[in-house]
This record gives sequence, C-alpha cells and structure tokens, in this order.
Amino acid sequence: MDTIHLEVRGRVQGVGFRWFVVEKAQELRLAGWVKNRPDGNVEVAAAGDPHAVSRLESAVKSGPRGARIDEVRVLPPVPAEGLPTPFEIAR
Repeated sequence: MDTIHLEVRGRVQGVGFRWFVVEKAQELRLAGWVKNRPDGNVEVAAAGDPHAVSRLESAVKSGPRGARIDEVRVLPPVPAEGLPTPFEIAR
C-alpha cells in the first residue's frame, strides 16, 4: 500500500477542486481525505494500491477545469491505517 500527502497551491478553492479529488479517489478506491487550508491551499492525504495512488497524484497535478495549479508540495507521510474509507472531504 502506498500513501501520498500533498499540499496543492494555486487557484484551488472555490473551483470544485475538493469534489474533483473525492470523485477521482473514490473511483480509484483509495482511502483518505482532502481539505481546504486557511492559507488558501488544499491538502490531500491518500492511501491504496500504488498504481491508483500514482493516478490520483497525476489528477491532483492537473486539477479540474477552472483550477490553476501553481505547485504541488510533498508533505510528511500520514499513517495509512488512520485514513478514512471511503475517501472524504475533511473539515
């Protein structure tokens, strides 16, 4: 099982970015969450099949139409066993 923990910077709030990530992650049967951060960025943590995690990371780097991804930073890993299933929006 692979995990990712990312911070996505750019125009990522108010453009359906979290719902885009949830839809992709659930399609890929991943555990985890996505949330808005107070600084205007979005944070994503996911775990699952290595190929599926890689596909989610690629989708996050592209984003939905209307988003602008300026940077995707890798954050320290989170424990896979603590991530919710199904993938959700965290508040």
